[in-house]
Amino acid sequence: MAHDMAVAALAAELVSMAAADHQTSPRANSSDPAEQLAWRRLTARHGDRLNEIMDEYGWPTTELVGAEAARGAWLIAQHADRQLDVQRRAVQLLRQAVEAGSASPRELAFLRDRVLVNEGREQIYGTQIAGVRDGSPVPWPCQDPERVNELRAEVGIEPFAAYVAKFPLT
Repeated sequence: MAHDMAVAALAAELVSMAAADHQTSPRANSSDPAEQLAWRRLTARHGDRLNEIMDEYGWPTTELVGAEAARGAWLIAQHADRQLDVQRRAVQLLRQAVEAGSASPRELAFLRDRVLVNEGREQIYGTQIAGVRDGSPVPWPCQDPERVNELRAEVGIEPFAAYVAKFPLT
């Protein structure tokens, strides 16, 4: 009973953290340093908390916390860019969850690419966008650019052209 209540509280906390992340994320690229700092503070606090959650529960899977909270945990890991140790640990635990059939290969692919780019390495799936050139989103360099769409398909990610068509070019 106490465990169930703790897991319910954890799920609610993850959902709340993801909502705060979503609400604050436009500040990440603001020209206002105070807004950028607010974003960094939020993502650092969330990264620290995710690390504590991983200590206690491992990766927060859908089976444990529900789909919305599990997605929230993934989003928090994605945005822990200045906490590479947290991101690397999340990749490791998420990979184990994927291998056990308890998590999404798609989410693992996005997080793996994010970590690779944050390490200054080439990404695998072309999920991380470096910028816009001639009106088109340009990915960070990929390890095997000729096979990107094939690799994306293996983990349930749409082809690169369909993916970037969703991006607002502002």
